[in-house]
Amino acid sequence: MTADIRVLLVDDQELFREGVRVIVDAQDGMTVVGSAGDGLEAVRLVDDLSPDVVLMDIRMPDMDGVEATRQVFLPDRVSRRSTPVRVVVLTTFNLDDRAATAIRYGASGFLLKDTTPLQLRDAIRTVYAGNAVLAPQDLATLLDGQFRSRTAVPAAYLSLTDKEREVFTAVARGLSNTEIAGLVFASESTVKTHVGAILRKLALRDRVQIVVFAHEHGLLDQP
Repeated sequence: MTADIRVLLVDDQELFREGVRVIVDAQDGMTVVGSAGDGLEAVRLVDDLSPDVVLMDIRMPDMDGVEATRQVFLPDRVSRRSTPVRVVVLTTFNLDDRAATAIRYGASGFLLKDTTPLQLRDAIRTVYAGNAVLAPQDLATLLDGQFRSRTAVPAAYLSLTDKEREVFTAVARGLSNTEIAGLVFASESTVKTHVGAILRKLALRDRVQIVVFAHEHGLLDQP
């Protein structure tokens, strides 16, 4: 039997948190393990409860969702975890610049607060699988605004094989494993192996971070 996806809710409005709790707990294969009213409490509960997915409000007093996301993904905290945690930031503004910063820090995307229960359920499942919860085009729009100045390509990227670079570019452009398999003439299992090698060599957590890495270093600038 597959274990439920463990969800932590973070929002400074208790009524909103309780409404989301009802929605999440009503879904098969999901359970709310805790809730927090501010970023400080959220960081503590991530450490204490080991949730799989955090729904993180972007705008809160004291410590907002951006700073809380940064602290959740500090290297020393990540190294202590036996299982990964995924963060989805919640915002009232589409293509919110704060959401883009949270994605740079490690979030897997964002949701608008008026999203439907079905979209919320699908988003939790999507990030739990290591994917982004917004369209590649929207993610690219957000990140292009964040990375006006590109940084030098690190040596780790140069260690990728030609095939791994081909897969890297396809992932960074938002293609699925099925689409990549057709593009590089390989099986989906082989593509998964390449993605795993890329994540390991570049010390990245998931496919979303591949997208961030590509934009940060200007690796998609060429057609």
